[in-house]
Amino acid sequence: MEKDIKRIISESISVKEEILGNENIIDKINKIVTVVTNVFQNGGRVFFCGNGGSAADAQHLAAEFSGRFYFDREPLFAEALHVNTSYLTAVANDYGYEYVYSRLIRAKGSRGDILFGLSTSGNSANIVKAFEQAKSQSVITIGMTGKGGGKMKNYSDYLLAVPSKDTPRIQESHILLGHIICELVEKKLFGLNVK
Repeated sequence: MEKDIKRIISESISVKEEILGNENIIDKINKIVTVVTNVFQNGGRVFFCGNGGSAADAQHLAAEFSGRFYFDREPLFAEALHVNTSYLTAVANDYGYEYVYSRLIRAKGSRGDILFGLSTSGNSANIVKAFEQAKSQSVITIGMTGKGGGKMKNYSDYLLAVPSKDTPRIQESHILLGHIICELVEKKLFGLNVK
């Protein structure tokens, strides 16, 4: 058992070390921080979507913006699109689960808003459809996926593809990347630094 615990921790560290050494990913994080900061400065909104554990991660990251990250400051408009279960179950039942996010983006998304989509495979049909809808409305798309990016790669303005095919390791890295983005956006917008 102890051997397995150390192996799992080591695998998680290994993926993060690969991210740390990947200048392409570091550059994309920088660009995403700038884009998200600009959208908030211009009164835009940031939406998140995901399925299963990635839905929980999407909700977590939305809360970091709309609540607070490191310090008390003004709230930012960020929303996880799956939190209305009556809507979610009605649309899944009446239209199909693949439409649950695209219909909300159609209703809520405006030019210059941002949609983050979290999918370890990059192939979640409901997120791909949401990204297609977002593109048609000039909503900026930021994909957070695993290695290769899947179908979302073709619809992402910015793609953070974690260099792994292991779902738990990808999700752990999505939270790391999301936290980096939240911290740096908060710092840029409010000029405070706790470090």
